[in-house]
Amino acid sequence: MAQEPVRIAVFDLNQTVYTKSSKDEFFKFVCYKRNYKLLNIFQIGLFYGLKKLKLLNQTSFKENFFNYLDKLPPEQVKEYARQFWSIEWPEQFNKQLLDRIEELKSEGVQICFSTGGFDVYVAPLFEHYLKVDAWMATQTRYVGKTYKINGKALKEEEKTRRLDEHWGKGAYTIVEAYSDAVEDFFDCTQRPYLMKKGKPVPYKKEKQQARSQKQ
Repeated sequence: MAQEPVRIAVFDLNQTVYTKSSKDEFFKFVCYKRNYKLLNIFQIGLFYGLKKLKLLNQTSFKENFFNYLDKLPPEQVKEYARQFWSIEWPEQFNKQLLDRIEELKSEGVQICFSTGGFDVYVAPLFEHYLKVDAWMATQTRYVGKTYKINGKALKEEEKTRRLDEHWGKGAYTIVEAYSDAVEDFFDCTQRPYLMKKGKPVPYKKEKQQARSQKQ
């Protein structure tokens, strides 16, 4: 007898369950802790500009953005991250979505977080505060006193690939998904939601409304 697919719900972290961008907020936190000069901020602005002009792909952008972590070993970054998340939790998290996570858990749905953030600084959040069945982030390695991405940044189709890798292709069903941007796996999600001003909006209904307005 074939085994029933695992029922999962997938949540993005930044500007979804976490109401801000952890990439930007953690950058500011580390700059404060390390007393970094304004030059770092100007360099980050340059990387954003190159990305906007499509002169950097997602993986290169993230590796360059996180140059401010150079010479900080993973143990130090994780300690800063523990401090950072202890300040942010739970006031800076979307209460409606936190409550929904608990409801889904009570219904036997497994909870997965999929975020483009670096694993080295999001790990303490899931280890100490946001306990879920699985979490996925951009995987990194510390080489030559700098952080390099293993494979690809966790964006777009890479998120679907990692879900398949974790649960097995065809072995899971996404019953709900929440993100601040359209995800690659939305089309195969039963109830996908886009975050609008901190509120989840059904994605399919939104597309239907957009088509109606064009007609």
